[in-house]
Amino acid sequence: MLRLGTRGSALARAQAELVRTALLAAHPDLAVELVFIRTSGDREQRGPLPTAGLKGLFVKEIEEALLAGAVDAGVHSMKDMPARLPPGLALGAVPARAPAHDLLIGGGDGGLAGLAPGARVGTASVRRRAQLLARRRDLDVVPLRGNVDTRLRRWREGVVDALVLAAAGLERLGVTEPMARPLSLDEFLPPVGQGALALECRADDATTRALLAAIEDPDAAVAVGAERAFLAALGGDCNTPLAAHASLAAGRVTLRALVSDPDGRRCLEDRETGAAATAGAVGRTLAGRLLAAGATEILGR
Repeated sequence: MLRLGTRGSALARAQAELVRTALLAAHPDLAVELVFIRTSGDREQRGPLPTAGLKGLFVKEIEEALLAGAVDAGVHSMKDMPARLPPGLALGAVPARAPAHDLLIGGGDGGLAGLAPGARVGTASVRRRAQLLARRRDLDVVPLRGNVDTRLRRWREGVVDALVLAAAGLERLGVTEPMARPLSLDEFLPPVGQGALALECRADDATTRALLAAIEDPDAAVAVGAERAFLAALGGDCNTPLAAHASLAAGRVTLRALVSDPDGRRCLEDRETGAAATAGAVGRTLAGRLLAAGATEILGR
C-alpha cells in the first residue's frame, strides 16, 4: 500500500489521479490510496495575499503528514514548492510535465495587444501582474483568487475583462475555454516548475523512492532541476516577481529567467545554456549573473 497525500481541490485530485494511474501502470500489484489533506492555502482563499505570498502554504500540512508517517508521498504542483525542502524530506520523482505556459482568457485573437485600454485583468500572481504591466501599463490588474472554476465564473460574470491562468491547470481538469489564447514563453515567462508535479517523500524511505522513481520523466527532472537551482540561489521564497523556464535540446539545457519589481517598471531578464548534466550549475550561474546585474536591489536586500 502506498498512501499519497494531496489537497482536496478538483485540480489537486485530478493531479493525484494522474500519479496513481502512472504508478499502477508501473507497478500493477501496488495498492495506492489517496489521502486528502486541507492546507493553509486552502483556508486562505479570501482577502489579500499573506505578506510572504502563497509559497509553501499549499504544501506545509502535507509535509507534516509525511514527517509524521501518515502518508508515504505527497503530490504537489511544483510551482508551490519552496526552494528548500524541510530536513528529512526529498523529491522522489518528477513525472512528465504538462505545458508550462500561461493562457490569456478574454483577450480575443489579439492577445495582450488586443485588450482594450484600461482592461481589467484578474490574477493573484505578483509575477503575472509585473509582466502584464511591463507590457501594458494601462491595464488594471485586479487581485482575483480562488480555484479555476471560481476565477472563470468571476470572468464570465464581468468582474474582470480577462484572466491569466496556467494552461496545465485547464488541461488536467479537462476544461476547454474557446476564449483562451496561449501566452508564448517568449513574451510571458512562467513561475519555476509550472506544469510539473513534485512527488515528495521521506528521504530515508528507500521503498517509496524506488516506487516513485519508476514514473520519473528524465527531461522534466532536468528542466525542473535547473529552475529550482536558480530559485534557491536567488533566495526566491519571497513575494517578489520571479519567473524561470528551462528547455532541453540535443543534450543541453537552456534556462530563461526574469526578476522584476511588482509594477514591472524594473525588469531583469537573461538566459544561460549548458550540458543537461550540469542543470543545477546552469541555474546557479544565471542567478548569480542576475544578482550582479541588480536583482539584489529588486529583491530588497
